[in-house]
Amino acid sequence: MKRNTITHEFDSGSQAEILPIQESDDISEASKLLRQGIQQQQAGEFLAALKSLQQSLGLFQSVGDLQKQAQALSFLGLVTYTTGDYKGAISYSEQCLSLLNNTSDLALQMQALSHVGNAYRHLNEHNKAIEFLEKCLKITQQLQDKRSQVAALNNLGLVYKSSGNFTQAIEYQQQSLEIVRELKDNWGEEQVLKNLGNAWYALDNYPKAIAYYEQCVVLARSLKHVRSASQVLKNLGNACYALGDYTKAIKYYEDRLQLAREIQDKRSEEQSLGSLGIACEALGDYNKAITYYEQRLLLARNIKDRRSEEEALERLRVACYALGDYAKAMQYQQGIPPNS
Repeated sequence: MKRNTITHEFDSGSQAEILPIQESDDISEASKLLRQGIQQQQAGEFLAALKSLQQSLGLFQSVGDLQKQAQALSFLGLVTYTTGDYKGAISYSEQCLSLLNNTSDLALQMQALSHVGNAYRHLNEHNKAIEFLEKCLKITQQLQDKRSQVAALNNLGLVYKSSGNFTQAIEYQQQSLEIVRELKDNWGEEQVLKNLGNAWYALDNYPKAIAYYEQCVVLARSLKHVRSASQVLKNLGNACYALGDYTKAIKYYEDRLQLAREIQDKRSEEQSLGSLGIACEALGDYNKAITYYEQRLLLARNIKDRRSEEEALERLRVACYALGDYAKAMQYQQGIPPNS
């Protein structure tokens, strides 16, 4: 998953087809390198995978095996996409597609189309992204591959959201959600719920965003996806704050703060403390706001974040003025915490 994209991976069946039964030495070495590259990609060793797959591709080219060249190119498209080399992903995947023009390997075409479409989305070329992902979706439907339909629909939704067409984005994401629930795929469902929440949030429909985010957090926690849960809790707090439900916003910010401390994520902890202070101010509880801002100030100094330190001092000054504690406010204005 990259920026909420669901990528098309080879399943174990298609991997098993990579090694032919009768092999020449060159084919044997190329197949070995291809399998090695796949394993390295799945282990997250992307530079090593790139090297193995490129060597494999060269050997398959030397013996003229077009089908295996296409497999190597599709994996190279996936690896380069995952590492953020979107132009490289497009180049490899389009080479793969050109080799597959006259073949019936629809699964490989589907994967290559997905990589191209997703890469174009990150390059903000929305029309091209939609063109390739629509072709990908048609193949998933032709193959009746529901798992890949989930990915294609989700990714089309992301393109439409990125282009500002939130209504169309929600339509695709909703279709994706129905299928992923049918498959009982909790991991995929978590991704789609988050994306639906984000789309409704972008439309300023905070109640609907909250409904999807709340379901997403439950799944993220059950899957032990702590960082994902932390991000969604932040969005939940912000949505409740936007609705003026400051008490509920505080609850979600506190949940995020607890998670951040559990995983020692200082940046999320600092953000949560700032959000909690602002929400407490909105409720008129300046004493509690000051407590959170003081913790934020200490943390900002600890991680040497000058911008956050200055923000914390400014919020502390304002909160002290609101309480009529002008002496303390002056100390914060000078950057000197009281009792230091």
